[in-house]
Amino acid sequence: MPGPTLEMEPVEPQSLKKLSFKSLKRGLDLFSPTHGRVAPQDPESKQIRISHKTSVEYGGAKSTSGQPNRRDGRPQPTVPSNVLALPGPEGSSDLQNGGAQNSLVVGPSAPRAPNDVGVSGRSTDIISATGLPERNYSTAALMERIPSKWPRPEWHAPWKNYRVISGHLGWVRSVAFDPSNTWFCTGSADRTIKIWEVASGKLKLTLTGHIEQIRGLAVSSRHTYMFSAGDDKQVKCWDLEQNKVIRSYHGHLSGVYCLALHPTLDILLTGGRDSVCRVWDIRSKSQIHALSGHDNTVCSVFTRPTDPQVVTGSHDSTIKFWDLRSGKTMTTLTHHKKSVRAMALHPKENCFASASADNIKKFQLPKGEFLHNMLSQQKTIINAMAINDDGIMTTGGDNGSLWFWDWKSGHNFQQAQTIVQPGSLDSEAGIYALSFDLTGTRLVSCEADKTIKMWKEDETATPETHPVNFKSPRDLRRF
Repeated sequence: MPGPTLEMEPVEPQSLKKLSFKSLKRGLDLFSPTHGRVAPQDPESKQIRISHKTSVEYGGAKSTSGQPNRRDGRPQPTVPSNVLALPGPEGSSDLQNGGAQNSLVVGPSAPRAPNDVGVSGRSTDIISATGLPERNYSTAALMERIPSKWPRPEWHAPWKNYRVISGHLGWVRSVAFDPSNTWFCTGSADRTIKIWEVASGKLKLTLTGHIEQIRGLAVSSRHTYMFSAGDDKQVKCWDLEQNKVIRSYHGHLSGVYCLALHPTLDILLTGGRDSVCRVWDIRSKSQIHALSGHDNTVCSVFTRPTDPQVVTGSHDSTIKFWDLRSGKTMTTLTHHKKSVRAMALHPKENCFASASADNIKKFQLPKGEFLHNMLSQQKTIINAMAINDDGIMTTGGDNGSLWFWDWKSGHNFQQAQTIVQPGSLDSEAGIYALSFDLTGTRLVSCEADKTIKMWKEDETATPETHPVNFKSPRDLRRF
């Protein structure tokens, strides 16, 4: 049998607006009398708090005893030894010569007499001066100022454009200097290789043979050979005595984007859009290794005489070190977040730099330890990079920006902008290749407006006219 039902009291319907006003009124009644007021500080709790902070920070410091009397017999004021007085309103006296001066007096100047000689030793006390104003001193004021250990950049003269060479009919994609430093060659999207005099900038020779744009060039220092690679999947060896192709290296499945010659062995390295870096025997034209492991286009490569002898950068944002004997990966660096389109080996030091759209990074060889980022961000796709013997690194971007860096400190000391030749669009201000000559005093940039620009240092510049504007970094972006 069902029990008796309890009747609920009817609830008066209230609107949302009325409920909101009631809640607001209740809150004002609770908090408005004390709103905006701060409770007075309890002096006893304040004293306990300050003494606790002092004992935690400086508990290991020993308190100093009074000073001995002066030589002339007059009593000396009881001030601890080796005191560093922070200047107060009345000013402060000079420090005495002797002992390690590490103690601090906060507030007005500590009473000191001339020719005062402190007790030798090291003291790290905090002395409360009499008559201190009611003020909470930050512990940051008591901390020792540590000078930055970041190296200061050397002064470099700014670079200026002194010659513009036109002659190609397409984007200029690659450049390489002759070991004698008398000429350099450029490869272009017009499918030709042109050879120019360094001194005068005059055209010496035009070589044809590729059927697509030429993305990689290298001139051998051991033979009279020049090597070229392009989007037509072909890698060619040119005999510069006959000015014709004498060998072709077949094996790439797609366009070849980068090319490098080993400094001591007769081998050639090419990387391409098939995600493989291939190692070729120059004489026999045979493929020694196919260094596979990247997940995307291999767009930069350099070689060195000792392990790791091959270093590749890819659109998969990784850098790989390769063992040339076995053809296996030694190390993979995953510091970059975007495609590693450019890398450059320092000519003297055992380190290299890699450029990506996110950052320019320095790595130590042979292990690949990350050293630091460059101190500025170019904020564009960086296609090319070059370093000379004087510690100047330069990077060229898709937007025509040409930045110059001090290698040691990572300081960006000049930001140049290329000017497109008349008749070109502003969007064609892109730099695709950079190279210093063998002396490091001339720079050649290959650009999207079909020109080649040559740069040199401004001889009239001095440290007074172009001072170094450098601020030491506080916190470095590690990755």
